[in-house]
Amino acid sequence: MVYVFLADGFEEIEAIGIIDILRRANIKVVTASVGSKTVCGSHGVEVIADVLADEITPDEELEAVALPGGMPGMVNLDKSLKVHEFLDYANNTGKLCAAICAAPSVLGHSGILDGREAVCYPGFESELKGARLSGEYVVQSGNVITGRGPGVTTDFALKMVEYLAGKETAENIRKGMQCRK
Repeated sequence: MVYVFLADGFEEIEAIGIIDILRRANIKVVTASVGSKTVCGSHGVEVIADVLADEITPDEELEAVALPGGMPGMVNLDKSLKVHEFLDYANNTGKLCAAICAAPSVLGHSGILDGREAVCYPGFESELKGARLSGEYVVQSGNVITGRGPGVTTDFALKMVEYLAGKETAENIRKGMQCRK
């Protein structure tokens, strides 16, 4: 199960793109909101989350935690003790921690990026504590995947699919969606 955490100010393309592409791969996705179940994106799009973050706890079903960026969404995610609880659990059990745009900052603040290669939206590099910065758009470093921003959402989500369901599944989804390599 993949938990996609949402907070007011999330980047809509990133959140919906991740959810959509993972579900195309038949990966169970649960959206968890920090605050109320109705979450408003950074461009005014409202989404109703599956659950409130405070209603869930990490367990053995957890395969990944995904954080979309957006402002002030990333700041709101970073303030959530529940988000950090899930990230710590995922990282400590070798599960996938994925963050895109400004959200890799949350991983940096958690210490998850120590010694890992990572990317983020330009201007947030100083928040990636302990990371080795990459010039790529999407980077996997062990159980951590990071992406630069909204324009690479599809590649980012497909990298998550590859990690969780295999390269063949990711490639089939890429072809079916008519994505360039």
